[in-house]
Amino acid sequence: MKRETVRERHAEGHISATHVIQNPANSGEWIVFFKKSAGRSFFLVDENDEVESFSRLDDLIETVRGLGIKFAEIHM
Repeated sequence: MKRETVRERHAEGHISATHVIQNPANSGEWIVFFKKSAGRSFFLVDENDEVESFSRLDDLIETVRGLGIKFAEIHM
């Protein structure tokens, strides 16, 4: 899900949870996914529909906060 869609869905109350996990393709990076109320989940993707990954957890948290998300579970 692209950033603007995340903002819209979150504002509408359609995102039930936000999770941060290590990137399975690169354990030195972090990715974020969102669960929708229907049980489906979506990764945060960039404008090219590539899953966004972050080498610094601080950068990921800043991005998630910028999307209006106030709570996220971090899985290590």
